Amino acid sequence: MNPGAIVAIVVAVVLVLVLVGVTVAMRARGIPVGGDIVVRCSRGHLYTTTWIPGGSLKAVRLGTARYQRCPVGKHWALTRPVPESQLTPEEASQARSFHDAQVP
Repeated sequence: MNPGAIVAIVVAVVLVLVLVGVTVAMRARGIPVGGDIVVRCSRGHLYTTTWIPGGSLKAVRLGTARYQRCPVGKHWALTRPVPESQLTPEEASQARSFHDAQVP
């Protein structure tokens, strides 16, 4: 096997392990993986976003956080998933009333 193929395999394995680790960490925190989830931006705004592990066309992925546009404050910010169990009914309702772009 040539060295380029070995490097490609190692990179692929590392990426899969990172993806699995992030998914396990999110589930351990009570956050659903995949689909629409509630996030809080660094300025405290709550909204829903489409969150697919391992992929995003509208955000810069940073492990369990993302840098993306907040539709509430209309600014770019670091966002993190929030378990809905930690939200009041009013906060959950507010989060569901704002959704960013439907593109993952």
